[in-house]
Amino acid sequence: MRARTHLLFGLAAFAVTAALPWAACAQESVAAFYKGRQITIIVGSSAGGGFDIYARLLARHMSKHIPGNPGVVVSNMPGAGSNTAAAHLFSAAPKDGTVIGALQNSAVMDALFGTLLGDSRRLRHDPTKFIHLGSATTDHYVCIARADARVKSFKDTLSREFLIGASQPGTSTRDYPAMLNNTTGSKIRQVSGYPGTREITLAIEKNEVEGLCGFSWSSLQAQRPDWIRSGFIRVIVQEHDKGNPEISKMGVPLAVDFATSPENRKIMELVYSAETFGRPYMLAPGVPPERVEALRKAFLETMRDRELLADAQRIGIVIDPISGEALQALAMKIFATPTDLVEQARQALTYKAP
Repeated sequence: MRARTHLLFGLAAFAVTAALPWAACAQESVAAFYKGRQITIIVGSSAGGGFDIYARLLARHMSKHIPGNPGVVVSNMPGAGSNTAAAHLFSAAPKDGTVIGALQNSAVMDALFGTLLGDSRRLRHDPTKFIHLGSATTDHYVCIARADARVKSFKDTLSREFLIGASQPGTSTRDYPAMLNNTTGSKIRQVSGYPGTREITLAIEKNEVEGLCGFSWSSLQAQRPDWIRSGFIRVIVQEHDKGNPEISKMGVPLAVDFATSPENRKIMELVYSAETFGRPYMLAPGVPPERVEALRKAFLETMRDRELLADAQRIGIVIDPISGEALQALAMKIFATPTDLVEQARQALTYKAP
């Protein structure tokens, strides 16, 4: 028995010892590849918005955590709710770990509705095959209204028309308020076609529109940190299934509590599950596993970097990272949703003017 025990310990020690040179070799291989190269983070939305702000913060600090210390730059490719950038990442970008996609989390749900229901013709990529690196934070979306708007609370939208700015289909600023109309009976009228939240917030300042829905709480704090303090706007509802403690302390209700039926609440909860993806970063399928592992490790190290956290605090954005492995598992769970519920949710995202 003692001899067998010694043998098992010996084999285990050999396995660990044998793995060390392999790990070191993989590390050296990754470092050799990235040395002197450049990584491009492609942001699937316009410059100056929340996704852009997070991506540029990541780019400033990630290089030192990647073996070989490559340069990291940001490029914007807005369009079709990040599906333009997703198609480029999937089909055209090099699949060697030199291109990272910073895609809107709503693109995950947009892909769900097309892929599971056999209507993926407009998607020029297979979203189920992306490799997740991680997310900078979990998002919480809200509806905001100018303080001088006719609507003073979300309850008011059930009887009064609320004019908001919105982007194109497939984005939270367009799809989330469309769903509110269909699941709560709100009377939200959209002025669509704005490139992103930066342009919509400018429209709110000019009083072209009264507000904005599907707006990330972290983006609001980063782009317009003075709006709540000054009383220029009020937050009228949380577009999340559980809510944010900070926003809840302000007395802001949950949109799901206004659902007109249990079925509509399930639809809202499914759509809002995309918010867990927060600010996701992805790689195209086919990137060598050792580079995927190195980039996932580098991403989490960057999110814990003291200098990055100091920068995040200075510009007023939240860092609460999620690992790539956790996001990969969540994506698999979402894409396993029963098709009947997915079909109901897709119909609920169809905008109908009040």
